[in-house]
Amino acid sequence: MNMTDTATRTTAKPEHKKPHLIRRLYDWVLHWAHTRYGAPALALLATAESSFFPIPPDPLLMALAMSRPERSLWYAFVCATSSAIGGAIGYLIGWQLWAAVSSFFFSHVPGFTHEVFNLVAEKYNENAFLAVFTAAFTPIPYKVFTIAGGVFQINFLEFMLASLVGRSMRFFLVAGLIWKFGASIKATIDKYFDWMALGFTVLLLLGFVVIKYAL
Repeated sequence: MNMTDTATRTTAKPEHKKPHLIRRLYDWVLHWAHTRYGAPALALLATAESSFFPIPPDPLLMALAMSRPERSLWYAFVCATSSAIGGAIGYLIGWQLWAAVSSFFFSHVPGFTHEVFNLVAEKYNENAFLAVFTAAFTPIPYKVFTIAGGVFQINFLEFMLASLVGRSMRFFLVAGLIWKFGASIKATIDKYFDWMALGFTVLLLLGFVVIKYAL
């Protein structure tokens, strides 16, 4: 080994690992939360997620609320109302367009299977309000219930009321904690974000399990 090789090894800078993809996405979302487009983006995401989009609005809601805790409850209102509007769109898809788009949903959208639809039909026959409320409040994929609501033509006013109550409770709970604790809970989320992201993913997967086996 010559002196040049030794010097090169000595002065070479250590490589830094890139942040995890989920963490990079979180930081990117938080960046947009500081712009004037944060609230419109939240409204669009919450609307789309209720009918066809696979990513829930919770991470963006948290990012916006943490960037401006004093506006947390406003962001929760935007998220809840937009999500309920998206639920109405999902209901319309199921009511008027299901024959034309069902193959796409069953093939490409997570949570949509014939077995799940049969289970949802049973739950709607038992207690439609409770079924919609449970899907709106928990990690159970809400979009399955919105579209199925239109397919099975459950009472629309009952559907919308359950959606508004469930979605509001879910999003105001998240935003309310940030509004109450502000920067302190932001530091906790930053410190344990990877574990929290893992936990949220587990909850989402459990939602699919509940649909298939427990409901």
